[in-house]
Amino acid sequence: MPATKTSSPAGMPRIAGPEALAEAAAMIVAGGLVAVPTETVYGLAARADSAEAVAAIYRAKGRPDFNPLIVHVLDIAQARTLAQFDDRAMALAQAFWPGPLTLVLPRRANAGLAPAVSAGLPTIALRCPAHPVLRDLLALVRLPLAAPSANRSGAISPTTAHHVAASLGAALPLVIDGGPTERGIESTIVALREGAGWQVLREGPLEKDRIAEILGAENEVIVSNPGIEAPGQLASHYAPSKPVRLDAVNAQEGEYLIGFGPVAGNASLSPRGDLAEAAAALYACLHAADAAPEPRIAVARVPEHGIGVAINDRLRRAAAG
Repeated sequence: MPATKTSSPAGMPRIAGPEALAEAAAMIVAGGLVAVPTETVYGLAARADSAEAVAAIYRAKGRPDFNPLIVHVLDIAQARTLAQFDDRAMALAQAFWPGPLTLVLPRRANAGLAPAVSAGLPTIALRCPAHPVLRDLLALVRLPLAAPSANRSGAISPTTAHHVAASLGAALPLVIDGGPTERGIESTIVALREGAGWQVLREGPLEKDRIAEILGAENEVIVSNPGIEAPGQLASHYAPSKPVRLDAVNAQEGEYLIGFGPVAGNASLSPRGDLAEAAAALYACLHAADAAPEPRIAVARVPEHGIGVAINDRLRRAAAG
């Protein structure tokens, strides 16, 4: 169950339940930061039209300023005031919003957003979230919200309010607790290219095949060395503080083993080999492994199909840390 309003230890943010949403909305309107749940991971939210508020996100996360932010909107109508929507963008938004899909689209010149959310790019990354707590917050503030994952940059993403508190500490005054996140990994990011082309920039809960059903598999393109166009493209990301070994079948000396399917371990992504369950448990298992006494982490092989593609993307970036 989500937490009720509580006091917090010194140097830690206060964790409160959704009854504190009005307070959170007032803090955001005033230019402050609040951590909120989404259906993917917890986000660090601030008004996207304020350069000072967006700068506070970068400071709190220790995030490099060349890494753009996702802007969250309540609906398609709000999104269309910020970016240029062609027929492809409308088809994707109508099919998958609200939900775990981020669209990288040309930014409108009159969008009124802080330049830093785009990190100097002519595009903007937009998402319409499905989580009821964040949707209620968006309705209260009536502003687009920049909301990257609520953790230190490059570290393991947070899927509970307590993950947020442990990662950001005193850099954040308030966390709204909506319970563990449902999807467990960050949104799928799709960029629309010239003509009919499209490209997945980050794998996520929405599988590529479902994008292809709308835009056509024959129109998928791969842009070589495009640079950082969206969050989650850094080679080392989502990383614990310990070395990570992938495709393990057992634990070596000094390793905390995260299992999957028939490979048991200190913890398991999914004992029954369910990929959706594994995605939801991924970051919680990495947090547990990072806190364990073993100096290294091993992770069992996860099949490279369906949402397993997104899980393995996160694991490879974690192992590159």
